[in-house]
Amino acid sequence: MTTSLDLLHTAHVPPGAGPFPTILTLHGWGASAHDLLGLAPALPDGLQVICPQGAVSVPIAPGYAGHGWFPLVPGQPPDLVGFKKGAEQLRGFVDGVGDRFRIDPARFVTLGFSQGGAMGYDLTLRQPERFVGLIALSTWLAERLDEELPQLEAHRGFPMLVIHGTQDAVLPIEKARTSRRLLEARGVDVEYHELPMAHEINPEALRLIVDWLDRRLPS
Repeated sequence: MTTSLDLLHTAHVPPGAGPFPTILTLHGWGASAHDLLGLAPALPDGLQVICPQGAVSVPIAPGYAGHGWFPLVPGQPPDLVGFKKGAEQLRGFVDGVGDRFRIDPARFVTLGFSQGGAMGYDLTLRQPERFVGLIALSTWLAERLDEELPQLEAHRGFPMLVIHGTQDAVLPIEKARTSRRLLEARGVDVEYHELPMAHEINPEALRLIVDWLDRRLPS
């Protein structure tokens, strides 16, 4: 099993002894461990932000590569073998991250953007007992991946915030609507928002995220 030492990561650790309410953020295709760390100043005070980096190298430009969680070909279904490898690496990171960071297990949530959101769906639906919610941004739960997931009683009432842009040209809004249908079939407590934005996290999306965190991670 891959451990936390095998995935590069960045973190924002608040002052104090902890344990801290914590958000595990999972970046999108071609980004890095630094990408979502920039959310930290806008999130509630005292929140620890941990940002692992996918192990797949993604060529972006000559001499520069981003990162991903599993191989991705636009317009093609997810590579299940590659997806499962990335998912196992991520679960290994979560297994080990508590040895390095003081996490309050009663206030531990996941946030995933785009490809990172697909990983977030897999992570939290396989092991819902480890988290108190998921924020899924501009992402999708593919039907063939949904079929691979167990049906658990713990899915009932599991909190998820799903936000997607109606102008998203990377992952069309229909992807989010399908994801919502699959999640509700499992009994997940889905708070769903469609916003007039592209493939991004705009100020209104950030406001919704902060509001949801304030309700789900009380002091």
